[in-house]
Amino acid sequence: MSDSTMRRTLADLNSWLRLLTLHDQDDLADAEPDIMRFRPYHLPARLAEHARCRWLRIERTWPWADAFALAGHRGSPAQP
Repeated sequence: MSDSTMRRTLADLNSWLRLLTLHDQDDLADAEPDIMRFRPYHLPARLAEHARCRWLRIERTWPWADAFALAGHRGSPAQP
């Protein structure tokens, strides 16, 4: 895959993420790629495993914790 194709693909994924999961978050709905890279993509969290499940522990003091959790909830398939 060429560099320009990779950049276009990443830009498309970024746009779809904002359109589908962050559309009602005022500061992230129309964010530029640099803002997206430094807000929701650099996540102060840790991945923990317990009872055959993986849990993403997000730092509560992080300003975009609620927006990230909402985006994850919207982007995940519905549980039966």
